[in-house]
Amino acid sequence: MNTSVRSAELLLVRYGELSLKGGNRPYFERALVRNIKAACRDLSEVKVERIWGRMAVTPERRLERVARRLQDVFGIASISTVRGTEPTLEAITKLSAEVLAAALEKFPSDGQVRVRLRSRRADKRFPLNSTQISQTVAEAILPAHGERLKVNLKQADITLELDVRRERAFVFADRLPGLGGLPVGTLGLGLCLLSGGIDSPVAAWLSMKRGCAMDFVSFHSHPFIGEGSKRKIEQLVSRLARYQAKSRLYSVPFAEIQTAIRDNAPSSYRTVLYRRAMQRIASRIAGLVRAKALITGESLGQVASQTMENMTCIEDASSLPVFRPLLTFDKNETIDIAKRIGTFDISNIPEPDCCTVFMPPKPIIHGKVEICRDAEQGFDLDGLIDAALEGAERSQIAPAW
Repeated sequence: MNTSVRSAELLLVRYGELSLKGGNRPYFERALVRNIKAACRDLSEVKVERIWGRMAVTPERRLERVARRLQDVFGIASISTVRGTEPTLEAITKLSAEVLAAALEKFPSDGQVRVRLRSRRADKRFPLNSTQISQTVAEAILPAHGERLKVNLKQADITLELDVRRERAFVFADRLPGLGGLPVGTLGLGLCLLSGGIDSPVAAWLSMKRGCAMDFVSFHSHPFIGEGSKRKIEQLVSRLARYQAKSRLYSVPFAEIQTAIRDNAPSSYRTVLYRRAMQRIASRIAGLVRAKALITGESLGQVASQTMENMTCIEDASSLPVFRPLLTFDKNETIDIAKRIGTFDISNIPEPDCCTVFMPPKPIIHGKVEICRDAEQGFDLDGLIDAALEGAERSQIAPAW
């Protein structure tokens, strides 16, 4: 281990959108602190405090792994590994040389690297001002690298930052990208209707990025669909669970409802009626867990059930607002996010979801709410929903790191 890593003391966390919250900012900051501690719980105890208009995260151990873990915490724009030393010019210069050398290891040895220094003098007793600190340190450490380094104050490949305080001086050059967004839980709880496809996990992730904590509900159609589809859903939730403190999954038996729809409703309306029943069940579960909205992966025009008319028919059955983060996305945009967040390969596991059961030969394109309501009068939908909720299973899903 090199000396720059040995001297690492804390992680500097910069806010994303949270910094714009004005008078409500303390509320969002407290939520971010909770989420940081929860995300790191299995790695290390961490101390979190506000410094420099940022957050300083000091792990008891595994600092580098904690830094990477924080990249999955919404509300964080970037993370820097900060190294400390005595607040003397000699010590600051020595540490700056080490940090710069470590940063240069990430670049090809035969190419020119643009560099700049930024200093902040929080301790006004220090004999040099901020500009003088940068100039003095630069003159001491840059010549050792010859023509490989070029000073560029506007567009630098490496920004070496120095912060001089009364107790310690800190130096850092790295910035790991964060996810941005808002801390999960600050905008309430949503309930995602999670299929085994590509879209709904991405919709859940995007809602979490906007501050929504997320519970999940899925529907299974045993014996028409095997147990593999349930395991696939659990894998998806486990992957998404890394972005929030806890994740609950409700697995609801759906085969009897589908059979009743097949036997008593117009065949062209089957898929729309399936989704209406799912909305009713999800609304009931949401009421129990105090979720404020349902989240779906619907995208306008992507499949027959996702026309304006059919989505109107489906949402009519919900007692809560239905959020569709992917409404205007094309498939490739969704796939790109799914790959980035690690759900794409899981979604591509060849297990059918329950909506493939009794698929109509000619699905309705422009459904009518009145026809849906009339069709549901032909069988005991309320009784079937009660039975499905009785058979629902709730599980706590651990994150897959």
